[in-house]
Amino acid sequence: MKIKEKEFELLIDELKDVANKLGVSVRFEKGDFKGGYCVVKENKIIIINKLASTQRKATILATALKELGIEDLYINPKLREIIEELTEN
Repeated sequence: MKIKEKEFELLIDELKDVANKLGVSVRFEKGDFKGGYCVVKENKIIIINKLASTQRKATILATALKELGIEDLYINPKLREIIEELTEN
């Protein structure tokens, strides 16, 4: 499946919604890091480098969500398929 740049922007919004359902905040920050899931003072956070490409941001977010465990959460089957595709590489 080939995803266009503008579709990645919409995908990021959908993935952020999934993170919110899990009680995880998503932050976009500048810095010398790739990003991912972490816990800061008991707060679950996904931090993403704001300078990364839109595709990379979506991949980092999808990977972090998969790491958090989304198996028991209802997610649109199409979105779940995209998460699987982004995280298999």
